[in-house]
Amino acid sequence: MSQIKQYIFIVLILLSISSFSQNTIEKDPEIIQNNINYRIEQAQKSIENFNYFEAQKTLDEALELAQNSNNKKSIGIIQCKKGRLHLIIEDVDTAIKELTAAIAMQRIINDNKNLGRSYKTFGDVYMAKNNIYQALDQYRAAKSKFQEENLDAELAETLLAESNAYIELKNYRKARELIEQAVALSRKEGLTNTLSSALVKHGKVYNILKDYQKALDFADEGLKLAQANNYKSIENTGLLILSKIHESNTNYELANNYLKAHVKLSDSLRGVKRASLSPEKRAALLNNDLVESNKKQQAELEVANSKNDLSTLISILSVALITILSLLTLSLYKNNNIRLKTNNMLHKKNNELIVAKEKAELASKTKANFLSTVTHELRTPLYAVTGLSNMLLDENPKPEQIQHLKSLKFSGDYLLTFINDILQINKIEANKVEIESEPFNLKKKINNIILALNNSALDNDITVHFEYDKDLPENFIADQLKISQILINLLGNSIKFTKEGDIWIRVYKIGQKNDMYQLRFEVEDNGIGITKEKQDNMFESFSQGSIQINRKYGGTGLGLSIVKGLIDILKGKIYLQSELGKGTTFFFEIPLEYNEAKEKAAKKQILKVETKPKIDLSTVKILVVEDNKINQMITKKILNKMDLACEIVDNGEDAVKKIKNNKYDIILMDIHMPGISGIEATKIVRSFDKELTIFALTAVTIEDKMQEFEDAGFTDIIPKPFKQEEFEKKLFNALSEKKSKTA
Repeated sequence: MSQIKQYIFIVLILLSISSFSQNTIEKDPEIIQNNINYRIEQAQKSIENFNYFEAQKTLDEALELAQNSNNKKSIGIIQCKKGRLHLIIEDVDTAIKELTAAIAMQRIINDNKNLGRSYKTFGDVYMAKNNIYQALDQYRAAKSKFQEENLDAELAETLLAESNAYIELKNYRKARELIEQAVALSRKEGLTNTLSSALVKHGKVYNILKDYQKALDFADEGLKLAQANNYKSIENTGLLILSKIHESNTNYELANNYLKAHVKLSDSLRGVKRASLSPEKRAALLNNDLVESNKKQQAELEVANSKNDLSTLISILSVALITILSLLTLSLYKNNNIRLKTNNMLHKKNNELIVAKEKAELASKTKANFLSTVTHELRTPLYAVTGLSNMLLDENPKPEQIQHLKSLKFSGDYLLTFINDILQINKIEANKVEIESEPFNLKKKINNIILALNNSALDNDITVHFEYDKDLPENFIADQLKISQILINLLGNSIKFTKEGDIWIRVYKIGQKNDMYQLRFEVEDNGIGITKEKQDNMFESFSQGSIQINRKYGGTGLGLSIVKGLIDILKGKIYLQSELGKGTTFFFEIPLEYNEAKEKAAKKQILKVETKPKIDLSTVKILVVEDNKINQMITKKILNKMDLACEIVDNGEDAVKKIKNNKYDIILMDIHMPGISGIEATKIVRSFDKELTIFALTAVTIEDKMQEFEDAGFTDIIPKPFKQEEFEKKLFNALSEKKSKTA
């Protein structure tokens, strides 16, 4: 009995040493990584040999090793490989799941190299699902990562894949441009596989463009390269494309020969693929697994039969059980301590975040109030600057004074634009911008914007091209003012940074659900471009390419920030592509509602407004309520220039008395005055005259006070400093409506 115990004790020691050695080897990170890499390489070879079942099995083993060792980089790589494998065997839904998991992991660890490969594979999946625009988004993301990491081989493959998407969209100009880039890069880097595929694809595009000689040259070169290197899949595609080229060129005999060769090679490739997934092979693999399992069970049975000392076995198991329970208890104790510390830390951080949030809200409110006050104080003197400079330019100044006056006017307009941009940013950040939807013609609206900016484009020797999807309706219901602001900013930006070039504006549909269309707008130029370092910050306030660019081209650096804010309000998204020295393309997508009935109603309303009677200006009486002497003079001069006479009072009390005792057609009411304000004076007037036209002539931020103005009873608002043409238009519209009611 004692000998048996000694024997068992020695065996246990040997097993412990063996187990310890095995565990030590198995836990070596370098050995684990080598095992993972070996399985990934084997899986790739299996895929290349069409042995997809074996590839799936090998990748599963590699993934288990990576997960057990928490090797996040390898996990991402393997999931990407599995996504590619499922795409090959046409299991698209599983491919999407694997690639989504891979991208999530690679983003966490900033594995940009393999993240680009996952994006590229995701693009191929979307192409398989015929979701072309989503595929393009993935290819663009992949290109960005490959360019950052200088991965020319992967970049060339992605350019070629992106060209396929543009071929599907029938944008052959863009497809040809991408293929040319892929060919040049492949020749430079010696990428024969990608080069042969690109040349064959080039032949396809030139055939579509009816340049048959170039099509034959490129496709024939690509086919010969594929045959020389045994690229069967590319050879098969090349045979089919050459058949189509000869058919287009009416050489039907050659077309038929190439087609026969294509069919023969297709059958051969299909047979190899079918054989790799045959049920017989799966059954054989399953049978091998069963044999191995039976051997293992037999060995375990023999070991069990050799243990004839039951009491010793029970003792060993008891010790093992006690050890396991002790380890579990220790683990639970440590986990509990960690949980308590984590909860305390979270409570502390949460309190700090609440305090920080309150401080941020207070700072934001203070900033908004400060901007509102400062901009009001700036607008009042700007009214005098812009008004007086316009008046002096109209009064035949001396030749040597004209340039000075124009400079003064430009400075005033620039300062006003800057103030308006700051106010717009402030309103967007404070969530005070509301959507005002109305029917309008989108195509006509964009044409009008192009016409308005065409002079600036011609000054820079720029040609503006407009492409509107022929299948897209023109009439929509949306906030056309905000869409105009977005397009004016983007088009103006392209004009500013392009010299002697071209700008393209494109609009097309990317989705539709009932009357709701999802549209994509593109503004592309071939100007100076934007560096990769600056692209990530382009939509932030006061952000331009560089200080030198700011000085050379001008601008406040707020335009793109405003564009981003407005697109967010319209529930859209914006992104860009740019290459230094080659140009920039801005893309934005927004939803628009189509409704023909409301469009027709709007047209009828426009017709009514356009048929207004003529006005006898000699009988019009206008009262100007303004306390600032300079503003009084400017307003009176503008009205006199319009052949309109006016009376002036400098406070609210006198204005109320004048209106009670006289009959006026229009009142121009300043807001901030000594005594009672313009708002209070208007409320008093409305107590005895509900119909009188009263304009608020104000320098305050209109949106902030809009409700207060409406409650007081103002007919409309004219912000100071105003543009003379806008001022005249509002006055004439008011007088025309008044005349129509009395007619």
